[in-house]
Amino acid sequence: MTHRPAASSEGRVIAFPSGTGTANIERCARELGRRHGADALEFWKAECRRLADQLLAAGIPESDVRQRVMWFQEDVQNELVLSHQKRAVASS
Repeated sequence: MTHRPAASSEGRVIAFPSGTGTANIERCARELGRRHGADALEFWKAECRRLADQLLAAGIPESDVRQRVMWFQEDVQNELVLSHQKRAVASS
């Protein structure tokens, strides 16, 4: 998982919703790994929307929400690559 700053530029600490942690990243990567086509796309859109809604409800500014959703997407993609590499090594 990519390391992110714990505070905003003003120095106040903002709680990051627990649904965006490592377990959620791994869960999303597993789901995306087993889904295909429109099903995968709909799942992915729903997960990103859910995260954005959680962040907005926590009072995080919309500009920060966009960045955090992008970080989440990057983390899930990295997890997909890692899990694919692990499967390739295990099968060789």
